Amino acid sequence: MTKLLKKISALIISLIFLLNMSSAGMAETTVSAEVGFIFNTLLFLICGFLVMFMAAGFAMLESGMVTSKSVSVICAKNIGLFSIAGIMFWLVGYNLAYGIDPGGYIGKFIPWADGSKIGTGYSDGSDWYFQMVFCATTVSIVSGTMAERIKLWPFFTFAAILSGIIYPIVMGWQWGGGWLAELGFSDFAGSTLVHSTGGAAALAGAIIIGPRLGRFTKSGAPAPLKPFAASSIPLVTIGVFILWLGWFGFNGGSQLAMGTATDAIAVSKIFINTFLAGAGGVLGAAVITRLHFGKTDVIQMLNGCIGGLVAITAEPLLPSPLAAILIGAVGGLIVVYGTKLLFSLQIDDVVGAIPAHLFAGIWGTLIVPATNSGANFSTQLIGVLSVNIFVFIVAYILFNLIKVTIGLRLSKEGETKGTDVTETGVIAYAIRD
Repeated sequence: MTKLLKKISALIISLIFLLNMSSAGMAETTVSAEVGFIFNTLLFLICGFLVMFMAAGFAMLESGMVTSKSVSVICAKNIGLFSIAGIMFWLVGYNLAYGIDPGGYIGKFIPWADGSKIGTGYSDGSDWYFQMVFCATTVSIVSGTMAERIKLWPFFTFAAILSGIIYPIVMGWQWGGGWLAELGFSDFAGSTLVHSTGGAAALAGAIIIGPRLGRFTKSGAPAPLKPFAASSIPLVTIGVFILWLGWFGFNGGSQLAMGTATDAIAVSKIFINTFLAGAGGVLGAAVITRLHFGKTDVIQMLNGCIGGLVAITAEPLLPSPLAAILIGAVGGLIVVYGTKLLFSLQIDDVVGAIPAHLFAGIWGTLIVPATNSGANFSTQLIGVLSVNIFVFIVAYILFNLIKVTIGLRLSKEGETKGTDVTETGVIAYAIRD
C-alpha cells in the first residue's frame, strides 16, 4: 500500500508540475529521451489518424460533386487509391524520399524497414504512417478532377506510380534533405510538396483526357448546369468539414515534435492559424461571389475553405492570426478566379481541385517570406517551379502512355450511361439525373 501511495503521489506531483509551469519555464524544461520519444510518437500517430480521416472527406466531397451516375466509382477510387498508396509507399516510396543523400535528387528503391531507436526521437513506424497518409492525400487530389470519364484501372495505375515514385521524389527534395532543403526552400506541411504536386498531376490529367461530353458549348462557355449538377451538396459540405478537421493533423503533426512545452505551444498556434485560414477562405469566396456574380456560391465557399487551408499549409506557425485570415482569404479568392480561368480554357475539373490545391498551394508557398524571415522569395519561386514543372511533365507523359497502351477514357456510350454502370456495375442512387 505504501509503495502504491508513493507512486500515486509522484504521478500527482508530476501532473501538477506539468500543468503549472510558466511559459518561460516550459521552454527551458526537457523530459527524458524516452518520454520525449513517446510524446513525439503519439503526435505522429494521432495526427496521422486525423490525416487518414481526410480520405473520408475526399470521398464525400467527390461523391457529392459528381453527378449521381458516377458516385459508386468515386467510392471505389478513393478506397482503392488509399490502399495502393499505402502499399507503394511501404514498398519504395518512403526510402525514395528519406534514403536520399544530402543535397541529392533521389533516394533508394528499397522497402521500408523499422530501425527505431530512442535517440531518433520517435518510432520509425509512426513516421512511416504519418508520411504515408500525406502521400495518399496527394493522390486523392487527382481523383476528383478527372472524374466521370476516366477508367478505374488506368487511374489505379497512375495512382501507383504517383504514390510510389513521383511524390516521394519531390518530397525527398525538401523533407528528405535533398537539393531544395540545401537551397533553403521552406514548405512546412506541404502547400507545394503535397497539394501543388497533386494539383499539377491533376492538371496534366485533365488536359490529356479532355472535358466531359457536352461540358462546354461550341462557343466555349460552360454548358447549362443541370446535366452536370452535383449529386449532393450536403455530402460535399460534410466532406469539407472532415477535411478541415483532418487538416489540424496535417499541419499540427508537421511540427514533428511534442516532447517540450515549446513544441506544444507551437502545435496549439498551428491549430489556431489553420482554423482561421480555412475560415478566411470561406468568407473570401462568399464575399467575392456575392459581389462579382450576384449570388453567394456555396460550392465556391466550400472550395474556398480548402483553398485557404492549402495556402496556410506552407507556413502555419509563424503568421499572426490576422495574417492567417488574410492568407486564407486570398486562397479563397484564388479558388473563385482560378475556377473561372479553367472554364475559359475549357479544362474540366469536376471538383475544383486544381484551383484549390495547385493555385492556392503556389500562393501559400510564395507568401511564406512575408511571415518567415528565414525564407526568401527567389528560393520559394525556384521550389514552386521545379516541383510543379517536374510533376506536370512526368504526369503528362505518364497519362499519354496509359492512353496509348491500356486506354484512359471511357467510350462515349460508357460515359453517357455513367461510370457506375460501366466500371463497377453498382448504382449508388436509384433515381438518375
